[in-house]
Amino acid sequence: MADDEIILSELDDEELVLQMHDDLYDGLKEEIEEGVNILLGRGWAPYDVLTKALVAGMTIVGADFRDGILFVPEVLLAANAMKAGMAILKPLLAETGAPRVGKMVIGTVKGDIHDIGKNLVGMMMEGAGFEVVDIGINNPVEKYLETLEAEGADILGMSALLTTTMPYMKVVIDTLKEKGMRDDYIVLVGGAPLNEEFGKAIGADAYCRDAAVAVQTAKDFIARKHNKMA
Repeated sequence: MADDEIILSELDDEELVLQMHDDLYDGLKEEIEEGVNILLGRGWAPYDVLTKALVAGMTIVGADFRDGILFVPEVLLAANAMKAGMAILKPLLAETGAPRVGKMVIGTVKGDIHDIGKNLVGMMMEGAGFEVVDIGINNPVEKYLETLEAEGADILGMSALLTTTMPYMKVVIDTLKEKGMRDDYIVLVGGAPLNEEFGKAIGADAYCRDAAVAVQTAKDFIARKHNKMA
């Protein structure tokens, strides 16, 4: 049967969820919106639609991106399809008080206006069920700190693409330390010129070489944080 003959509303729940994983992988925005609405119409809880249809589908995308099977343009398409589904679910999730994986503030550092990598991390984090507050590019330390406090975030993500702006990450981390706030946040850094040694040297919790690694690292740190609190 050709793809264009698949009628989503005629699939049972299990088949529909698997089809949505395929549609996410292919970046089919309208099909994802339709699938989300069908599942909601069948009485699915918004949180179940999020986790079983969207997050599970983006997990496959993330794994194939990590393994070099998918590339940035394809992942961006998948992430955009995911966002379309999320737009329908977000108000419903807010009403039902669905459990939250964690909250991340992400932004490119002062002096740097590159944002493709940052945007990809933000989309993939949303795809994994995190709440993401993207503060954009060229961020001074004050902007990071204000947003972290205002949003009650768990994670700070900083990005830089220029070797000249990389040291500003240390300025932000040192300021967190000075204010006694460093232990309140998981700090993840990334960007093309960075590496693991640099991440350690500036006092970040982890360096993430790409969006897939960022998601997995964030999940691991949040799990550890919850275990400590339990």
